[in-house]
Amino acid sequence: MNYLIDVRPVLPSIRTPTLVINLTQDQWVPVEVARYIAERIEGARLAEISGTDHVFIWQSQDEVVGEIEEFLTGVRPPPEVDRLLATVLFTDIVGSTQIASEIGDQRWTDLLEKHRTVVRKQLDAFRGTEIDTAGDGFLATFDGPARGVRCAQAIVEGTHAIGVDVRAGLHTGEIEVTHGDVAGIAVHIGQRVSALAGPGEVLVSRTITDLVAGSGLSFLDRGEHELKGIAGRWQLYAVSN
Repeated sequence: MNYLIDVRPVLPSIRTPTLVINLTQDQWVPVEVARYIAERIEGARLAEISGTDHVFIWQSQDEVVGEIEEFLTGVRPPPEVDRLLATVLFTDIVGSTQIASEIGDQRWTDLLEKHRTVVRKQLDAFRGTEIDTAGDGFLATFDGPARGVRCAQAIVEGTHAIGVDVRAGLHTGEIEVTHGDVAGIAVHIGQRVSALAGPGEVLVSRTITDLVAGSGLSFLDRGEHELKGIAGRWQLYAVSN
């Protein structure tokens, strides 16, 4: 019965404010159908939302509800932010620009892919969650600091075996999670700690060392440091085993 309904003749006569919503990869109704309808209803607003499910209450709910609320009230609700305690890990290849210039684009691309394979293998092994991959760096989160540290060690060792020196930095704190991305001061601290690590070094904040007491991990005191944009001085430690 649905396939037999044809609303095309009545579309130009609609004068009610209209919002047309369609997921961009809807496998039942192509997004082109929504565009057709919106073009033929005077003043209609079209919202194309990323997703594949025709029944969009099961997918992209926040985006759909946001579009509807903004259409009805003129104001889009702020996204819901989950806050949770997590360990953040940052890694990147030391001297990547110099390496790329020395070995050429194709060999650098191949090496970068090997590096990513090694990192992702260890993230899977230690139940880390990959958040972002930018160039030759990774951002991942863990629900336990000890596993995060051991993962960082495995990444450093694994990448060294393919001829790449990686630095890593970790911090544990409360982060904000929105649509698969993370934010918050804890993320910035983790990034700053990583930037201070040397080649092949896993550097962590004092928070990490306090939390993993009794785990068997050992650390070397690297002294107090100022972290750019972060208040105070921070005691940092290098993982020694």
